[in-house]
Amino acid sequence: MPTYGLLGRTLTHSFSQTYFTQKFQSLQLADHHYELFELPFIDELPALLERHPELRGLNVTIPYKENVWTFLHDTAPTAARVGAVNVIEFRPDGRLIGHNTDMIGFRESVRDFLPRGFEGRALVLGNGGAAKAVEVALRDLNIGYWIVSRHPLGAGLTYEELTPELLRGHQLIINTTPVGTYPNVDDCPALPYEALTPEHFLYDLVYNPRETEFMKRGQAQGAATKNGFEMLCLQAEAAWDIWRK
Repeated sequence: MPTYGLLGRTLTHSFSQTYFTQKFQSLQLADHHYELFELPFIDELPALLERHPELRGLNVTIPYKENVWTFLHDTAPTAARVGAVNVIEFRPDGRLIGHNTDMIGFRESVRDFLPRGFEGRALVLGNGGAAKAVEVALRDLNIGYWIVSRHPLGAGLTYEELTPELLRGHQLIINTTPVGTYPNVDDCPALPYEALTPEHFLYDLVYNPRETEFMKRGQAQGAATKNGFEMLCLQAEAAWDIWRK
């Protein structure tokens, strides 16, 4: 029984199981299954693999996109570029290969979101595995950016440094953190939202809820907003292309 799944620490918010279950039904793959694998610690991955020899592929989510690397035999160019893994390919010879489809999903989704010829700069909220995928995509699209995190970075900003003037000079703001994810729907990144304008574009990688507090506060200022559902679908399709090879 071919089994695929999602690896993470807390997965109650995830839509991946529903997405792939519906996909298998539409493809008439009645023997295919998609499961959620919650691991308190990534060190438990080898034991999980032993218990599930029927596994044919895994998605990887917070907080394991970076530290799953040590359990893989090799990485594809996408993962090497990003420095994070969100898809694991199970080769017939038993080798585990890491890929990154987050970068592909975000790049194509944000390209459709922004107006043609967009020349603004971006703020990337967060510095985890998802942020690394966003960085690569922004470089592919020739969009300059700053990384924003809670703690000082050598070449980044902290939330305390986000002045209204800085927000006005960065028209694209991307939340790559889990802040605002169900059930903590009233949470949002700490920004001077009053500085946002109709010239701003807010992209939230969170897709549950459909409209996050981050998005609502942007909409209140006239900003365009988009959640991460399309990115989820695009990266999932790219993952399926890898698994079915």
